Amino acid sequence: MGSTILEKQTATLKKMLTLQSSTSTTKANGPLGTAAPEPSWKILVYDDAGKDIISPLLSVRELRDLGVTLHLNLMSERDSISDVSAVYFTMPVLEHVKRICEDIRKQTYDMYYLNFISPIPRELLEMIASAAVEANCVQQIAKVFDQYGNLISLDDDLFVLKKKANEISYFALNSNEVKDTQMDSMIDAIVDGLFSVFVTLSVIPIIRAPRNNAAELVAERLDKRIRDNLRDPRNNLFTSDASLQQSQFSFQRPLLIILDRNLDVATPLHHPWTYQALVHDVLDYQLNCVTVQDSAKDATQKSRHKGKSFDLSSRDKFWNAQKGSPFPTVAEAVQEELENYKNSEEDVKRLKHEMGLDAETDETVYLLSDNTVKLTSAMTSLPELLERKSNINLHTNLATALLERIKARRLDIFFEMEEKLMARRSTDESLVELLSDPLAGNPEDKMRLFLIYYVCTPHVTDAQVKQFTELLEKSGCDMAPFHHIRRWKTFSKTSPVQQPQYGGGGPVAVQMFSKLMNQGSQFVMEGVKNFAVKKHDLPITRIVDGLMERKSLTEVEEYRYFDPKAIRAPDPATLAKNRQSYPDAIVFMVGGGCFMEYQNLVDYKNRSTGTAKRITYGCTELLNAESFLHQLTMLGKQTH
Repeated sequence: MGSTILEKQTATLKKMLTLQSSTSTTKANGPLGTAAPEPSWKILVYDDAGKDIISPLLSVRELRDLGVTLHLNLMSERDSISDVSAVYFTMPVLEHVKRICEDIRKQTYDMYYLNFISPIPRELLEMIASAAVEANCVQQIAKVFDQYGNLISLDDDLFVLKKKANEISYFALNSNEVKDTQMDSMIDAIVDGLFSVFVTLSVIPIIRAPRNNAAELVAERLDKRIRDNLRDPRNNLFTSDASLQQSQFSFQRPLLIILDRNLDVATPLHHPWTYQALVHDVLDYQLNCVTVQDSAKDATQKSRHKGKSFDLSSRDKFWNAQKGSPFPTVAEAVQEELENYKNSEEDVKRLKHEMGLDAETDETVYLLSDNTVKLTSAMTSLPELLERKSNINLHTNLATALLERIKARRLDIFFEMEEKLMARRSTDESLVELLSDPLAGNPEDKMRLFLIYYVCTPHVTDAQVKQFTELLEKSGCDMAPFHHIRRWKTFSKTSPVQQPQYGGGGPVAVQMFSKLMNQGSQFVMEGVKNFAVKKHDLPITRIVDGLMERKSLTEVEEYRYFDPKAIRAPDPATLAKNRQSYPDAIVFMVGGGCFMEYQNLVDYKNRSTGTAKRITYGCTELLNAESFLHQLTMLGKQTH
């Protein structure tokens, strides 16, 4: 597929902000009338969706380098700046188009570059044209673009369609009260996002999806959408110059695997133990930005205090190296980084002292010897040293916040128990003991644990259900999520789709944190278990492996096959014989994904032998357990 989704979308945004055309050399129709690709000074006007797309990809400094002097929300109060061009980046909805028309009538800016995240309907385009004619400023509308950028790229191999996908959430897709028109609208919104993904990548996928659920509907409509576009030679979005150039060197098309959240409801509830998943589970982590309260106590209080915010982008080397590591490993790595930094800092101080520079006298300049070279080397690395210090402070704050919450809620015990339940190595007695412990977790932690037990245990008797529900109610748990999960389990038993199988032998406790304990670390890990997490495949990963490697797995044999480039659907017998593997796959979860699934796919890709694999994970929204449990609660209240 060439470049990653993140690189491709970043390049598209930069092209938009430097006022370049996607098909030809741009004439910058600004006040000076110059024809140069150099970025000119401009204002960026976006809506909430546009801000969410841009913020993980371009920092304020990068925007400034691209000539953006000011960036403002479309719906905010904005002053007129009549001699500056404005680049708009918004969704094409009536409210936003009305505001754009208002700007045009008032002649708020000099030139207007209108970029719509999704294709703008003709009637809204005519509204803009009418406003320009009324204001006698048609020449000031420099460009109107459909950007096909309705996705948020968070990493090279990770994207979401919405920051908070209320309109296409798991609850909305599974609600008893959803109308056919609402379902059609949600499916179309998902298709619009996936279509944007493949226009951005300039590739046409082969699509696989299970039958009889929302994933199948998405696959059918995406196949039709791509086919319709390929039939129109004038507006074919997959035959750009870049696409044609890439197709000359690419012999493999990516496999798009569309799945439904109902395939596996246990994983989003699981207490995680890896760095990135833990940050998402217990802290406020959105669009690669995490907010940390001063203490666990502050985090539980609904106050206006926002705490400290940190960016966790792909440019952070420590984050890239450790985000998939178990938390204790991360704590050790932070401590080692801190010690290495202190050693580097001491080296600089010692050299300055030896050379007499700390005395600040002019004579010392003439007494410099071989130490000059050493000091010069040390001082030239000072900016890097300061950057390292800032990065260490960031991850020290994060690790400390996570440690507080792990200890306060005993999250290590919940993780261990859930791993054993998924591997079917736990007993009811140990589960009763944990649910009865008033010091272990909060009501939501206990409900998550019980739901995983209920999903992963093949046969749960009414007596067992009664025993556990009484314990949970004593702990203050709302039983609404259980009502939905019980209905889900009943349905999945009668469904032709096989129930998910969870593998692995559970976590193994290893020697306590020897480095930390011996060296007097600030991370006091006493009372927290250290686990060597066994690598095992989650249900989504086994399905991906089966489809990428064309294995004869029962759960994927009935998956539907769509090829938008094929004239007619292939014969199933022909497909069965053709066992070619796919090195590139995009896995998309309808109804919300989670970092545990993402990390499991990354681990699978990294340990794969033979042909190198590339797997990109996408979802309608990134769920943490709190938000997923909330949606289950709303569904449970509908059914009970």
